Amino acid sequence: MALTRMGLLAALAGAVTILLVAQSRAGAPPSRPAPAGQSQTQSLVEYDDDVRRATPNGVDFTGEWAPRFHEDEPERVPGPELGDYLGIPISDAARLRAASWEASIQTLPEWQCRPHSADYIWRGPSPLRIWKEVDPVSRQVTAWHAEWLRSVDRSIYMDGRPHPSPNAPHTWSGFSTGTWDGDVLTIKTTHLKEGYVRRNGLPRSDVATLTEHWMLHGDVLTVATIVTDPVYLTEPFIRTTDYELDLHQWVPPYPCQVVEEVERPRGVVPHSLPGTNAAVADFARRCGLPVEATRGGAETMYPDFREKIGNITSTCIAAQR
Repeated sequence: MALTRMGLLAALAGAVTILLVAQSRAGAPPSRPAPAGQSQTQSLVEYDDDVRRATPNGVDFTGEWAPRFHEDEPERVPGPELGDYLGIPISDAARLRAASWEASIQTLPEWQCRPHSADYIWRGPSPLRIWKEVDPVSRQVTAWHAEWLRSVDRSIYMDGRPHPSPNAPHTWSGFSTGTWDGDVLTIKTTHLKEGYVRRNGLPRSDVATLTEHWMLHGDVLTVATIVTDPVYLTEPFIRTTDYELDLHQWVPPYPCQVVEEVERPRGVVPHSLPGTNAAVADFARRCGLPVEATRGGAETMYPDFREKIGNITSTCIAAQR
């Protein structure tokens, strides 16, 4: 009698199970012989431990992830206003450079198809795809890969390789290595091209480093990013972003063609000279906030600063609600 497809698959699975049991009873995994001076049983136990360490507690980030904007939609979609540096530990150098920023710089050909860098891409409106790279012999996860709209494949290496020399090329995605801290994936990234911490001119230098913590709670992925920048930040800048698993999502293609959006003389870069951009105070006036608060700095991150400036209800918060 002919076997059904399900019956054939069941028979095949049974045969594979018998083969694996036989190999295990023979004393050692075929892909990893025991080192000298070590029994086959010890080798097998360590091999199994290595596999468990690869993805602790069965944590698997693989899938299509949709961004959730319930916490910070105004910042991530329309974007923050010029002069809004509230609660960001920027340095004087960052504040000076941000005050010279003009939004029309993004119409330059060099900016039109420029992707977000690894530290900021989480803040964009793009869907996310994550997949894992598995060693065919050890079955350990050797790398995680992530991609968004307008971004190249980002690789997070899990094989213990060192970071390259500081003189190695810098890219938008940087060079990332990951380790497990319990069931949290911790990622260290270096070699980032210069980018920004907000889309209103606040810069991030190319010597900055990025630490990420990927945390999975059911179908919700929470990513905590910590940017440390000795040039433009006086303290680490910490943010969290949420994504939700979406089985029906697909990251679509995003072709980008450079065009001349604004006619201007060759070599002109939109900017304001230091001290000439009066628009940086517009946000404070419109929202009824002290200018010193909107200028940012580490002090503005902490509750003591709220007590210093008094009990102020921003008119902008009421309008956003």
